[in-house]
Amino acid sequence: MGKHRRLDGHRLLAELGRGSTAVVHLAVDPFGREVALKELTADFAGDAEGRGRLAREIAAQSRVASPYVARLLGGRVGGEQPYVVMQYVPGTPLADLIEAYGAMRGARLLRLARGLALGLAAVHDAGVLHRDVAPGNVMVLGDRPTLIDFGIAQETGAEQLTRRGMVIGTPAYLAPELIEGERATTASDVYAWAATMAYAATGRHPFGRGSLHGVCFRILRGQVDLEGVGEPLASLLRLGLRRDPATRPSARWFAGSLAEWAADAQWTSTPDAQRSGGITQRQQVAA
Repeated sequence: MGKHRRLDGHRLLAELGRGSTAVVHLAVDPFGREVALKELTADFAGDAEGRGRLAREIAAQSRVASPYVARLLGGRVGGEQPYVVMQYVPGTPLADLIEAYGAMRGARLLRLARGLALGLAAVHDAGVLHRDVAPGNVMVLGDRPTLIDFGIAQETGAEQLTRRGMVIGTPAYLAPELIEGERATTASDVYAWAATMAYAATGRHPFGRGSLHGVCFRILRGQVDLEGVGEPLASLLRLGLRRDPATRPSARWFAGSLAEWAADAQWTSTPDAQRSGGITQRQQVAA
């Protein structure tokens, strides 16, 4: 136990994920709770931009309260080693789950879609844009999703430090207006929710694979792959994937529309469903 590195009373147990600017650790906090602690890498710890980004992440995530969103527990932007502490979310990233077991079906899929819509609605109700809703940023345990990684999130209406030609987020799940250099909005988060659920429902990336240019071209042309998606989800996803952001319903509307279907659908327990909560336990870090 004594060999583990400590950071402000947090004992770092294992590395959960690593990106270009930050590392996420499984840690134990001073209260004995398992937490996810994200610290900036040595190259970025002294960088003003990196610290500013971490401060924005803390400010945004601190405003959100939802059982479907990872909770912020603390953090420090000053000092030699900036970090943020979040709820540790057990389970499997949706990206890994679908890759291992294939597409979801039936009640489980509808409950997952509604839970994620509820989480995103809470983010928007708090005046925050997530800006990176994607299969890698949704942890799944059973049929319960938890939205993680607020690394590029920001408060609604805040200045967006991007410019035309700059891709921020997971490219295959970007709304068309973002590819065209427009501002992120709640509607662009909704589009990413719909694209993420399309992936869960088909087991395929909704705009195919290949070059970034080719994927972006298909997004701009609206060439989404929803083959095999049943109703009512298929119709709802088409609404979320509308080309014009002004015509997309809100995340709260989608959660309400899915409520009755998710409650009424028959639950079918399969060996794959029972196993799928424990392939891996890791948190994603922002690139």
